[in-house]
Amino acid sequence: MLTDTHTHIYLPELAAQLPQIIQRANEVGVNKFYLPAIDSTNFNNLLATEAAYPAQCFAMAGLHPCYVSDTYKQELAYVHQQLQQRRFVAIGEIGLDYYHSNDYVAQQKVAFTLQMQWALDYNLPISIHTRNAMSETINMVKPFANKGLRGIFHCFGGSAETAKEIIAMGFYLGIGGVVTYKNAGLQDVLQSIDTQHLVLETDAPYLSPVPHRGKPNEPSYLNLVAQKIAEIKNITYDDVAAITTKNAANLFG
Repeated sequence: MLTDTHTHIYLPELAAQLPQIIQRANEVGVNKFYLPAIDSTNFNNLLATEAAYPAQCFAMAGLHPCYVSDTYKQELAYVHQQLQQRRFVAIGEIGLDYYHSNDYVAQQKVAFTLQMQWALDYNLPISIHTRNAMSETINMVKPFANKGLRGIFHCFGGSAETAKEIIAMGFYLGIGGVVTYKNAGLQDVLQSIDTQHLVLETDAPYLSPVPHRGKPNEPSYLNLVAQKIAEIKNITYDDVAAITTKNAANLFG
């Protein structure tokens, strides 16, 4: 069995075909789907997806850094309200993203810090999004990791040194379709990283693995990620499935 620790199957691009998407995933052994939040506009769809498949889909709450804007205080209030109303499996996806814009850097930092504190308050792991901000993200996480915060650096694509720094904090590396891209460098990095520190993800509908690159991603493609990791690590596919599924269970419960 495989666990998709980061998938947006509730978004409009995939939601219309949700029963077929779940079925295709189940057929290749993917039977758990962790759903990171983006912002309030998508949240009802996220919860509806979880409600439709309560044994397989598990909701997170959080404000994605790319959606931090002038309304970020209202968005954070919405997240906090949700956390007060029910239990979630994690807070995410949260973090820093300087790729598209630097207009709201200060606000992103405030949102990230506050949501990490909520994760400690509610005893929840976090799912981290970081782009063009890896060092700063790690530096912001460290004080919280020292207090017991755990989670995943989603869509990891950094160096071996960065990976070891993240692992030293007790965090997992989320590995998805990028590992199948020849020029991404991730294959070389993973050769020196023990599988005990990895979890699998698709980030569907984004970042499809080869040979589906450029097309919408979906959880049924997670087996391609597992196959590539098995090849890189020179272990069996079943070993990758067992270890990464156990890692996800250790984190999310």
